[in-house]
Amino acid sequence: MLFRSMLVDGTIVIVEYADRKMAEGLDKRAAYVLAAQRMFWPVVSSTATTLAAFLPMLMWPGVTGQFMKFLPIIVIIVLSASLLTAMVFLPVLGGMFGKSIATAADVDTARKLSGATIVDYREIHGLTGKYVRALKVLLRHPAKVLAVAGIVFYAVIAYYGANNKGVEFFVDEEPEQAVVLVSARGNLSAREIRDLVVEVETQVLQVPGIDNVFMTTSSPGGWVKVNEVQDKPADMIGQFTIELEDFQNRRPAKQIFAEIRERTKPLAGIHVEVRKIEGGPPTGKDVRLEITAPTYDKVLAAAGTVRRHLDSEMTGLRDIEDSRPLPGIEWEMRVDRVEAGRFGTDIASVGAMIQLVTNGILVGKYRPDDSQDEVDIRVRLPREQRSISQMDQLRIQTPSGLVPLSNLVTRKARPKVSSITRQNGQFAMLVKANVVDGVLADSKVRELDAWLQDQSWPEEASFRFRGADEEQKEAGEFLGKAAIAALFLMFIILVTQFNSFYQTLLTLSTVLMSVIGVLLGMAITGQTFSIIMTGTGIVALAGIVVNNSIVLMDTFNRMRETGIEVVDAVLRAAAQRVRPILLTTVTTILGLIPMAIQININFFDREIVYGGITSIWWVQLSTAVILGLAFYTPLTLVLIPPLWAFPPSSQHTSPPRPRPSS
Repeated sequence: MLFRSMLVDGTIVIVEYADRKMAEGLDKRAAYVLAAQRMFWPVVSSTATTLAAFLPMLMWPGVTGQFMKFLPIIVIIVLSASLLTAMVFLPVLGGMFGKSIATAADVDTARKLSGATIVDYREIHGLTGKYVRALKVLLRHPAKVLAVAGIVFYAVIAYYGANNKGVEFFVDEEPEQAVVLVSARGNLSAREIRDLVVEVETQVLQVPGIDNVFMTTSSPGGWVKVNEVQDKPADMIGQFTIELEDFQNRRPAKQIFAEIRERTKPLAGIHVEVRKIEGGPPTGKDVRLEITAPTYDKVLAAAGTVRRHLDSEMTGLRDIEDSRPLPGIEWEMRVDRVEAGRFGTDIASVGAMIQLVTNGILVGKYRPDDSQDEVDIRVRLPREQRSISQMDQLRIQTPSGLVPLSNLVTRKARPKVSSITRQNGQFAMLVKANVVDGVLADSKVRELDAWLQDQSWPEEASFRFRGADEEQKEAGEFLGKAAIAALFLMFIILVTQFNSFYQTLLTLSTVLMSVIGVLLGMAITGQTFSIIMTGTGIVALAGIVVNNSIVLMDTFNRMRETGIEVVDAVLRAAAQRVRPILLTTVTTILGLIPMAIQININFFDREIVYGGITSIWWVQLSTAVILGLAFYTPLTLVLIPPLWAFPPSSQHTSPPRPRPSS
């Protein structure tokens, strides 16, 4: 829908100009030829400014850039096709089949506005007449108009600041698939793990709205991490991949996930986490805090402090976990070499005795007749004697006789360390959590960050938010740079077109108007500001809104070149261009409304579908364009023309030509 709206803008400008010329008395062939000649540079400049808004987006880095790169590519192709259509095919077809649809009143108005005689604006009828007469009053007070506009802008920004719904990285889309992660702790056998996961499976299969369930089990730590974002809990023992039923035939996924959590909550000894498979750029859990420090003890202590804060003091979080080693102990055995040497034994002999209690002493290998692999033959104590306390009863044979093993070995329990992660030479750990439904991840990140700033930490410890927050900041920074680059390219194009810095800045001010409209609309509709989709919509809007101003400014300059005075040129240009401006705005808005309200029309299958898995992706983008255009268009028609009456506008770089005789 967005591409269709862009496609018709240049076409509307050509057709409207040709229709007005036919109303003035030209035949259809001459009218379309003249329209192509007069509107060539305005249409080319409009297309170029729109392309300038999307070109920087081709350099979007990272996974998000790979996800969004197709949008600017398609826009460039569509706009190139629209320029070719408007400037080549349309004039040819118009010259062959064109027909004026102007009424008698339109013909009279068109002839009055295009002539060199003085126009009595009281004689112009219809909406155009009312608009021009109101504009004539505003032209007497351009400073007041500008002041009122400034007050309106300030009021909108203040209103948005007080009533905005927060910021999110990507839209909260409806998933087609999800995963259920089952975690448990303890020295569990494969059969015990299977039994625990089957308990969860029994509950999951009873939840309506699920089409297929695929179960996998493994011992804790046996899962392979695909990447840092799609990591699994360290104590995970089972995973379900769930395929949901068709979106149109089931309830929302959030309700399905909530029922899974509720059904599995009474199961003892396990923790169940439900994650949807993200359709957009993957970010992992909503809150991901990375903690680094030069020593393992410091990063361990910091991670524990943050975890306790999330568990006990922060609300709105669930599925809290961290990458600290799982609870457990390991026994550290130290052999007193001096004492062992005094009794005439060594470390190898002591180690062999300890192996009787643990893994056993390897005495040989055996390969069965029906196998290609060898089997270890190990000697161990009976099962009931394989305990830590048994080591105190062991005796080791020495030249001096049997010596208690405890005389040679000291035993100490230490916390078990299953893995150590280092990043850039620092020890690193993660603390992660998801937010409950209805809570924005960005708000919890800010809350946690404020708490971190108030605490006293070791100087060497550092904290960094990863995942969605990191991607959100990177996307925001890139879109900000892309917007600046786009405005610079537009500035170059407009200066080349108008040969006037004042008119260029005046045209670019419409971008600010459209952004103000987006903020106002989002505050009224209660939408969340999506960094990717709303930000992309604002960048796209910047390329769209300047189009009307270019055509309006070009008409004003042509009036001045024919010798018409500034005020009269402003009124005539505004009266002539109000219809195409409203037409392009209305067609763009109407083209985006189905996207904004999630209506999908399938002409081939003759279906009209409301909502869908991916339709929600484009709601915020289309809404941003709609709200920006709806706010900017009337403001442009009221604010921009009076500003032409300022002194810089009257001193246009092209000197007025002598007024032609009537």
